[in-house]
Amino acid sequence: MAIPVLSRVDPMVRLLVVAIALATLVPAVGAGREIAQAVSSAAIFALFFLNGLRLPRDEVRRGLGHTRFLVPLAAWCFGAMALAGLALSALADGRLPMEIATGFLFLGTLASTVQSAAAYSSIAGGNVAASVVAAALLNIAGVFVTAPLFALLGGLETADVGLGALARILGLLVVPFVLGQAFQRAGRAWVVAHPRAVSWTDRGAIAIAVYVAFSGAVERGLWSALDAAQWAVFGGLLAMFLLAAFGGSWLVSGALRLDRATRISFMFAGAHKSVVSGAPIALILFAPAAAGLVMVPLLAYHLAQLVVSAPLATRLARSPR
Repeated sequence: MAIPVLSRVDPMVRLLVVAIALATLVPAVGAGREIAQAVSSAAIFALFFLNGLRLPRDEVRRGLGHTRFLVPLAAWCFGAMALAGLALSALADGRLPMEIATGFLFLGTLASTVQSAAAYSSIAGGNVAASVVAAALLNIAGVFVTAPLFALLGGLETADVGLGALARILGLLVVPFVLGQAFQRAGRAWVVAHPRAVSWTDRGAIAIAVYVAFSGAVERGLWSALDAAQWAVFGGLLAMFLLAAFGGSWLVSGALRLDRATRISFMFAGAHKSVVSGAPIALILFAPAAAGLVMVPLLAYHLAQLVVSAPLATRLARSPR
């Protein structure tokens, strides 16, 4: 029975679990960490280059034209959710280690996912095209917005958010995406013809980034950093973020009087947070030893959002139109 159950678990979740387990048992330290970081940077560059090849330029243009959906979604993702992260970070202050408390603020400033938001919108009967384009555009915006927004809301003491960090973000995330867009005519056909290879490249790049970050956290004593009471506090804060994300985005989309399919897409795109952009940005903004602890809320939320989304999408698909 164990194998069928495991096969139903999202492949990204399985890879994240493997990366965390490997970092726990065989963390990258010393010279090994430098090698792992170089490999991670190369993998992330490849990831965003492939994303640039994959997203058609005409879809970007069409998505930019859907302002009634996109503008409120961006305001929700980088405004309301960032403030929710700030509030939870304040609640965690003094109750959880500083880096984990900071991680709630970092989580709130991140962009939406692309793949999972679109997948669950499709299951629930949402507007899949709107989900894909909006989440992709939010990820592009997040490369420019997350670090300054994090700094503005109080992350200056724990992260490098100066011009050097922004330049590294641009070089590692924006430049390869732009190159991918520029070489679409030559390379997009290969990307479209090999979706599994591209998908596993995406997942592998993020797994490596998580392994590098968690190696530093393990070296700092991650698994002994929280006692049972603190884990309970952490779980409660995570549940509050989930409720604000899914419940709030559904209410806001209703207030905007979007049609049902677009409302579903707004909820999933507005509630999901991206480990794809979050992991590399964390490795740039934070010292290796701190990055893993800061990413604890993000990784826990990534798993939780998938657990919540599956039955929610099924229920929406079965409910009256």
